[in-house]
Amino acid sequence: MAGTLYLCATPIGNLQDMTPRVVEALKNADLIAAEDTRNSIKLLNHFDIHTPMTSYHEYNKVEKAHTLIAQMQAGKNVALITDAGTPAISDPGEVLVKLCHEAGITVTSLPGPAACITALTLSGLSTRRFCFEGFLPSDKKEKADVLEDCREESRTMIFYEAPHRLKRTLQELYDAMGDRNITLCRELTKKFESVMPTTFADAIAWYEEKEPRGEYVLVIEGRSREEKKKAAQMSWQEMSVAEHVKLYERQGMDRKSAMKQAAKDRGISKRDVYQILLEDE
Repeated sequence: MAGTLYLCATPIGNLQDMTPRVVEALKNADLIAAEDTRNSIKLLNHFDIHTPMTSYHEYNKVEKAHTLIAQMQAGKNVALITDAGTPAISDPGEVLVKLCHEAGITVTSLPGPAACITALTLSGLSTRRFCFEGFLPSDKKEKADVLEDCREESRTMIFYEAPHRLKRTLQELYDAMGDRNITLCRELTKKFESVMPTTFADAIAWYEEKEPRGEYVLVIEGRSREEKKKAAQMSWQEMSVAEHVKLYERQGMDRKSAMKQAAKDRGISKRDVYQILLEDE
């Protein structure tokens, strides 16, 4: 009988956030796969956990995944932990979970701390609709594509960032989105936890004087529907009626619906749009 992969959430700062269920799972597992065994040994020692450990990280995530799957297929139970928080979120555990599903291995998640959700609830920004972006890509083209998508995003956005890249990232986000409300969270659940609601402009000015310290979660206000509508109106005002209709057709509308929407945008009748299109042919 095959074993199970247990995704075990560990504290993001405060050790009291460790759940009894995770402690039990780590004690009973045959093997713990840890992002950094040197870091995780401190956690395991604190909770008197003596289960054998092996490393599973970004640089061995595919090769080691197959090794772990073979062990689970042989009947062993494996517990996966990351340095802090919930495995598979901005973490190589994502790969292991996918390969386990493909191999028919049972995967279960033991809920617990996650920096992204902790920051979101502290941010003071809308929590009804949100998206998680994690770290910005290092590849320039991919980063540009992500920033372009984020510029139009109406949901609250959550990013992770390291202190040595914070200033550059704030500037890149500001350049892409314009000034927005943002909450910067750092050292979450720790003694010097900091939650700073501000704007991009003010945050950039603040960190010209202060050196960033600690790991950051950035929670950013989405673009309002009114702002998106205004931008759309400005864009079609520079188009001909035919180009306006084509814009909606490229977005997947049929011609009749595209004409109706273009007419609504312009405050004219659909008959007027139809007549203009006939005259342009």
